[in-house]
Amino acid sequence: MEHENFRSRLGFLLVSAGCAIGIGNVWKFPYITGQYGGGIFVIFYLIFLVIMGVPVLSMELAVGRASRKSAVQSYKALEKPGAKWHIHGYVCIAGSYLLMMYYTTVSGWMLQYFVKFLTGSFKADSAAEVGDVFGGMLSNPGIMYIFTAVTIIVGYYVCSFQLQSGVERITKIMMTGLLLIIIVLAVHSLTLPGSAEGFKFYLMPDLNRALENGIGKVITAAMNQAFFTLSLGIACMEIFGSYIEKETSLIRESITICALDTFVALFSGLIIFPACFSYGVQPDAGPSLIFVTLPSVFTDMPGGTVWGTLFFLFMTFASFSTVIAVFENIMKCCMDNFGWNRKKTALINCLFLLVASIPCVLGYNIWSDLHIIGARDVLDSEDFLVSNLILPLGSLVYVLFCTTKWGWGFDKYLEEVNTGKGIKLSPALKPFLQFVLPVLILVILIQGLL
Repeated sequence: MEHENFRSRLGFLLVSAGCAIGIGNVWKFPYITGQYGGGIFVIFYLIFLVIMGVPVLSMELAVGRASRKSAVQSYKALEKPGAKWHIHGYVCIAGSYLLMMYYTTVSGWMLQYFVKFLTGSFKADSAAEVGDVFGGMLSNPGIMYIFTAVTIIVGYYVCSFQLQSGVERITKIMMTGLLLIIIVLAVHSLTLPGSAEGFKFYLMPDLNRALENGIGKVITAAMNQAFFTLSLGIACMEIFGSYIEKETSLIRESITICALDTFVALFSGLIIFPACFSYGVQPDAGPSLIFVTLPSVFTDMPGGTVWGTLFFLFMTFASFSTVIAVFENIMKCCMDNFGWNRKKTALINCLFLLVASIPCVLGYNIWSDLHIIGARDVLDSEDFLVSNLILPLGSLVYVLFCTTKWGWGFDKYLEEVNTGKGIKLSPALKPFLQFVLPVLILVILIQGLL
């Protein structure tokens, strides 16, 4: 099977950033930044992004670029004879499927709200009524499944074309649109009356707020956010590494992807906090921020239908770019391991996910009494397994594979990561990458499980 490549470096960067930029950038980052001391949290976040995010991302990209293969086959190509690292490749594929079993539902919510605002059918005069709209959506499995199914079908339709004409072309359009919309929304938010207070609360360093929470908590929250924001550990970034040429160093590419991801996270807060402060609404975290708090701000705002439409178009692009990226990872794994062509792979996986996404949709209504892990519902249980177990464990495996003599080895990783123009990784960092980085990831893993 002929190996595919991106048409341009920009295509690679936008697709990779699209994978990293997701719902967490918008419904988690701004809130915890505000909660944990504004600018103080951002400084810690950027430190951890540089010392954790960039190295692990470069390792995943290096494994992909050196092997030119997807999850399982990449390990087989690089591991020593008789080694069993490739077993982790199967975990990556399972994690990608599990992630899409619930993420497509949430992406469907974004699409549904976009359609509601676009058609002017979002009717709510008070915060309570806005909450009723969200509750009404969750209690209607039929409509919710239709939007989930649209997300899955369109996602696999895009992936059924060749890499350049499908994933790269569509993601370029979406990501360009996303970056333009977020700037327009942020500028609008900052010009609202009383928005300056929101800006100050969000980004001015506030030592008192940080101390109230405890500096330890601020640091661990920053570490978690820097780690999870890049979707590392399930081979999604690795597959895009396999599609790029050796013209640019992977540290340079990793920093650029992290910068794009951080730009979207920071600007999301510039949309949310000034608007919430301007309208006297307390911003919160999670789904209620996106589907209750912000819509109630839009319904009060002059021209709110337009701003609401733009915001949910931005959210649809943010979630859908992740969906396409993970679908591409799943597709390439199936193509590599079973020898299927793109069209057949897309059809089989599309049909599978149309069925596999049903439990998450029903988890909010017909199966609302179903608790799988502790008191968690279906979506939270699936998310717990991916976020708290598969991502950190997967990242740990990549780090050990790239830095120890039992894996691919540090020298080979260093050679691959430093091939091409741009910033180079110093060999002097070997002790940090070999001993400190795994400990930091273990801390995140243990915290998540506790």
